[in-house]
Amino acid sequence: MPNQQPVTIIMVEDDEGHARLIEKNIRRAGVCNEILQFASGTGALEYLFSPEGRKNGPVLVLLDLNLPDMHGTDILARLKSDDVLKRAPVIVLTTTDDKREIERCYDLGANVYITKPVEYASFSQAIRQLGLFLSVMHIPDAS
Repeated sequence: MPNQQPVTIIMVEDDEGHARLIEKNIRRAGVCNEILQFASGTGALEYLFSPEGRKNGPVLVLLDLNLPDMHGTDILARLKSDDVLKRAPVIVLTTTDDKREIERCYDLGANVYITKPVEYASFSQAIRQLGLFLSVMHIPDAS
């Protein structure tokens, strides 16, 4: 049995309130993996493609599409075109519910697309379900 490296959750979310809410609900669902938050696509990509990011083992990416410096689909395309990172599950978590945008994300390789409801209660519920999903998910080892 290969030794399992814990999965690091990479959260790409520029809204501090959303980021705190997402983390709180992931924790509430019993997921205790490390969460690294990036407020920009550039920061997230620099980390993921850095030697440090590469050696930290498997990741799961929570990706907002509407970022200050680039669109989330550009990040998704970069991840899925990389030999190592293409295995990382990507969960798009965004306010955009445009059907073409959702389809584009799935075409690019997103695993799950969650629309962030603007209403707090349904957003919390969506994130709780995400936390339960993360708690049972197994990520294939990159090696």
